[in-house]
Amino acid sequence: MNELVLREAIKPGLVRLTLNRPDAFNSLSEAMLSAIKTELDALAKDEATKVVVIAGAGKAFCAGHDLKEMRAAPSQDYYEGLFKRCSEVMLGIQRLPQVVIAQVEGVATAAGCQLVAMCDLAVAAESARFAVSGVNLGLFCSTPSVALSRNIGRKQAMSMLMTGEFISSEQARDWGLINEVVAKDAVSQATEELADKILKKPLPALRLGKRLFYEQIEGNIARAYELAGQTMACNMMDETALEGVQAFIEKRPPNWQK
Repeated sequence: MNELVLREAIKPGLVRLTLNRPDAFNSLSEAMLSAIKTELDALAKDEATKVVVIAGAGKAFCAGHDLKEMRAAPSQDYYEGLFKRCSEVMLGIQRLPQVVIAQVEGVATAAGCQLVAMCDLAVAAESARFAVSGVNLGLFCSTPSVALSRNIGRKQAMSMLMTGEFISSEQARDWGLINEVVAKDAVSQATEELADKILKKPLPALRLGKRLFYEQIEGNIARAYELAGQTMACNMMDETALEGVQAFIEKRPPNWQK
């Protein structure tokens, strides 16, 4: 069993993947991205699974990229490679033949919010919160913006991206980022109940339907991710973003010169 992503067969046809870095708020380190991709690649070949649930261990769903790791070796090539790998994981969720449900407890920020947006469906606790907060560090959430803008309205997406502020689970539902809001102790049950409705449907219809849904609605999302990854890598090399991330690591206010 991969210790970074726990895979559990809940019942016939239903698998849950749990991001398992609770001490780091399930942040997407390079190793975590690799572990997720390994699980997605295996599931893509799994004819017995109809529904996949993605959850997070501990207090957070996912806090986005691992900023300490990102700051350790700053270079344009490194950042472009990192965001390319992340985009491949996000696209892998959409391309997965199974229906994917995000089970959100705690915060989902930056690439964690992106992860929610890339899932086909999402159930969240009343206490869950969502943000694309990179702008607070001087780093515009370019790659998360690709997924976010394909889930909610333009004005709502721009509000989240430009302010970096959290929205509640109720707002997330009303704006179209998630499907259901339930009590904190009912998230797992509500997610499984939603999965049960899908498990009753014929597998060929689910797989053909999911593929068609994204083919007809997306346009060129892969190109969008390519452009966003390059933009984010350039942004990450800017002194304001480097200072913002370093300040976050050191738990101090950023000292921006511009």
